Amino acid sequence: FNWKSSALFVLTGAGLFWYFRNEKAKVEQARQERFAPKSYGKPKLGGPFELVDQQGQVRTDRDFLGKFTLVYFGFTHCPDICPEELDKMAEVVDALGKCTHGSCDKVVPIFITCDPQRDTVERVRDYVKEFHPKMVGLTGTHEQVGQAARAYRVYYSKPPKVSNGEDYLVDHSIFFYLMDPRGQLVDFYGKDYSAEYVVNSVQQYMRDYEATAAATATTNSE
Repeated sequence: FNWKSSALFVLTGAGLFWYFRNEKAKVEQARQERFAPKSYGKPKLGGPFELVDQQGQVRTDRDFLGKFTLVYFGFTHCPDICPEELDKMAEVVDALGKCTHGSCDKVVPIFITCDPQRDTVERVRDYVKEFHPKMVGLTGTHEQVGQAARAYRVYYSKPPKVSNGEDYLVDHSIFFYLMDPRGQLVDFYGKDYSAEYVVNSVQQYMRDYEATAAATATTNSE
């Protein structure tokens, strides 16, 4: 084992070290790209609606301007998916309420029924209080709910020829819609997204929104 062998050993070890370090970096970059939010262009979504909240008060989209909102369409007779998603929404709102960022506590969770035939004001009130005290529950006439669903491009459908008193399920889109304080769509999250992912995503959007607003205010004051 002479100095040439020793030098070769050192060079080989160094080469392997840098090779595996480089490969590890590539794997980590690929992982980050895989889980990073992708932007495909956001559709125009949201808009004017007039519904009734769980207290019987008329609410419109204008009532929520100035706040970030998480909007979910569902129905109170939903056996599993809606409760799971609203539990997740409540978890997100609680986590955001604990963060130190200025706007975190201004996120309003909103549940809009897509089953106005059964979801009365009283039923919606009893339903949303099971999930979060800040949650706003909205219902209305078939026409009002239909208009809100069209504004958010939400699909929903109940079975045809349902008899009075007969139980049924409503097929509907399963997304949270994150709207900014201007009432514009920021992002949406399907049921496969974890609460942790949504929290981190919302926080980042809040930081970006406030940074943009601050920069705009500075520019306008000059």
